[in-house]
Amino acid sequence: MVKYTNTFRTLLGALRSALARALPFLTRSENLNDIFNFLQIENVYATSGQPGESQFGLIKKAGYKTVVNLAPISVLENSVVDEEQILKRLGLEYIHIPVDFMNPTEEDFQRFVASIENRKDVWVHCAANMRVSAFTYRYRTQLLDEDDAMAKADLQKIWEPFGVWSEFISR
Repeated sequence: MVKYTNTFRTLLGALRSALARALPFLTRSENLNDIFNFLQIENVYATSGQPGESQFGLIKKAGYKTVVNLAPISVLENSVVDEEQILKRLGLEYIHIPVDFMNPTEEDFQRFVASIENRKDVWVHCAANMRVSAFTYRYRTQLLDEDDAMAKADLQKIWEPFGVWSEFISR
């Protein structure tokens, strides 16, 4: 049960993040570390759960040029419904790949790879950084040929994939 501690923390954090969006006084947005489940993957890109509307300004200020969102636009996904318009106003490129949490596909992964290849200064997010961390693990181990233990350590900072996600990362 100990190995699922980060998964439980992530799920609780996603609930808190949704509450913070509904109750803005709960949101602290002073730096990137305030964004839910923020994790910088060295020499690759930044990842997180769903940033709040004001946090997109922090992302731009930090020098990111592209935001990739792997979560469907839905109340259940804690999404910012007008994210694309917010990012356009900020001058950031927006790429949306709505990945069904219960059915991540190879096509989703290939679209993800195409969205990040040959781009610098990319921020990738989903609702809780669970989809993103799994996609990132596959990308790093299968395409960048990085050390499995190092990539898995970053993945497990967010969660311990189970079910369809265990299968997805091992394809």
